[in-house]
Amino acid sequence: MPKVTAHVSISLDGYIAGPHQTREDPLGTRGEELHTRHLGASDHEADRAMTARILAPRGAYVMGRNMYGPVRGEWWDASGGEMWRGWWGEEPPYHAPVFVLTHHPHDPVEMEGGTTFHFVTGFDEAMERAVEAAGDDTVTIAGGASAVRQGFAAGVIDEILLSHVPIVLGSGESIFEGVDEVRLHPIEVHSSPYATHVIYRRP
Repeated sequence: MPKVTAHVSISLDGYIAGPHQTREDPLGTRGEELHTRHLGASDHEADRAMTARILAPRGAYVMGRNMYGPVRGEWWDASGGEMWRGWWGEEPPYHAPVFVLTHHPHDPVEMEGGTTFHFVTGFDEAMERAVEAAGDDTVTIAGGASAVRQGFAAGVIDEILLSHVPIVLGSGESIFEGVDEVRLHPIEVHSSPYATHVIYRRP
C-alpha cells in the first residue's frame, strides 16, 4: 500500500479555516491569514521548501467536497447553470486523479494538466480508488477538515505536515474534533516568521 499523507495550515488554537465559510469567503473569517506565506508575504527558505514539498507530484488525492467547492446539494452553479469545476481554473495544481467526497455523485470532470476529479460517496471507497490509482506513489488527503478527520478515524494517515501559523482564530474548522487516540511523532521541524512546519509520523 502506498504511503498516505496529509497537509494543512493550522492556527495556534487548532483550526484550519475560520467560521462562516461562504463562496465569497471560502476559508471563513480570517482564514486567509493561515496562508499569507503562499500569497507573496514570505520568501523564507523554510516556507519555500515546505511549499515545494506540498506541491511535489503525488499518485492520487482524496478531497472533501467543501475544499473542492462551495456548492451544496446538486453540483450546479446557480449563477450560470454549469457544473462547478473547482477553485483553481482550468489547470488545477494536482496533476493526478482526485477523489472528491460527496453525497451527490457526478460524472468525472477532466481538467488540463492531468487532473481529473472523480466524485465518490464514501471515504473508504475514495481511499480504495485512490490507492489503486496511485500504485506505488503517495496518496495525499488534501483537505478539508472533515476529510482529514475521516483519515484519522480510519487509521490510514501515515504522515501529516502541520504548518502551525501564529494566529488565534477563536473558532472554525478543526481536523481533531471528535478524533480519539491519535498518536503522532514529530520527525522534522522547519520554522520561519510565518509558520512552524512540523512533519508528524504515525508510529
